[in-house]
Amino acid sequence: MSPSDLKRKGETEAAPALPLPAPAKPAPSGPTRVVLASEVAAAFINDLKKAVSEKKTAPLLVGFLANNDPAAKKYAEWTGKTCQDAGFRFELRECEKQELEDKLFEANKDAKVNGIMIYYPVFGGTQDSYLQNSVSIQKDVEGLCHTYRYNMYHNVRFLDESSKFKCIIPCTPLAVIKILEHIGVYNKIMHEGNRLYGQTITVVNRSEVVGRPLAALLANDGAKVYSADEFGMVEFHRGSGIQLKKHEVFETKTTLEEALKASDVVITGVPSDKYKVDTALLKDGVVAVNFSTSKNFKDDIRQKAAIFVPSVGKVTVAMLLRNLVRLEEYQEAKVV
Repeated sequence: MSPSDLKRKGETEAAPALPLPAPAKPAPSGPTRVVLASEVAAAFINDLKKAVSEKKTAPLLVGFLANNDPAAKKYAEWTGKTCQDAGFRFELRECEKQELEDKLFEANKDAKVNGIMIYYPVFGGTQDSYLQNSVSIQKDVEGLCHTYRYNMYHNVRFLDESSKFKCIIPCTPLAVIKILEHIGVYNKIMHEGNRLYGQTITVVNRSEVVGRPLAALLANDGAKVYSADEFGMVEFHRGSGIQLKKHEVFETKTTLEEALKASDVVITGVPSDKYKVDTALLKDGVVAVNFSTSKNFKDDIRQKAAIFVPSVGKVTVAMLLRNLVRLEEYQEAKVV
């Protein structure tokens, strides 16, 4: 034993060292809560898995790809992966543009096919509108045929008088709606159909596939919506005190800059990385949602927004499958 091992008389054992506190986690770079599409989609996917597990045969979704658009190809990949993960059957049928119409009508008549979708654009313009209306109402998972679009714009929410079978809503607009519900923009105390009353929303995109339907859905739920595209601004709303049964479209002198300053929610869908919302124009605590594959908000949005949703793709695919389950049920009940 060495002298250093000996204790002096009266010397006591040293108290055990207390553990040092864990270093504090760095504060977030801004006040913003970032909400990912995967977070919102998770509950829907779990419900879909359960629904499919209770069926003898999983519903079959057929997707037609007749273009070389990388965004369309990516969407097709997401669709296939999500279908596989959730237990659905999915067939991607690639063909030339000129073959698409015949292939589409074959699928319309095929009783084994429960849902059909087309990855746009194909031709663009009126020819794509013709294709949208050519998908059977019984199998239109995208909700883009005339009947579903008419009902959506006229705030008709059910296919039957007993209000049992809901209309099919376009997937990406519906995805944005579900995201806004998830993050609390919809006021659950209000009656259904009025839950956006008092909200001012700007949608930067007025395409027939996403922007215009989304503006209509938001306005039908009570919001005052500024709809912007390269041709200018219009307003969608249900009048003073939301007294109208459905939204109307009004001309406006409000500029995009003024609309952004006034908006509680700003939703973007410009298919170009060159377009960026000027963060300085936005309210403190704004809700910012981007449904474009391009980034339409600058990085400093995290210093201004209360909630930022950078993409919606996974929720869009979940809504697609949700529509598919409904259509299969409607086919069995011979609703449409």
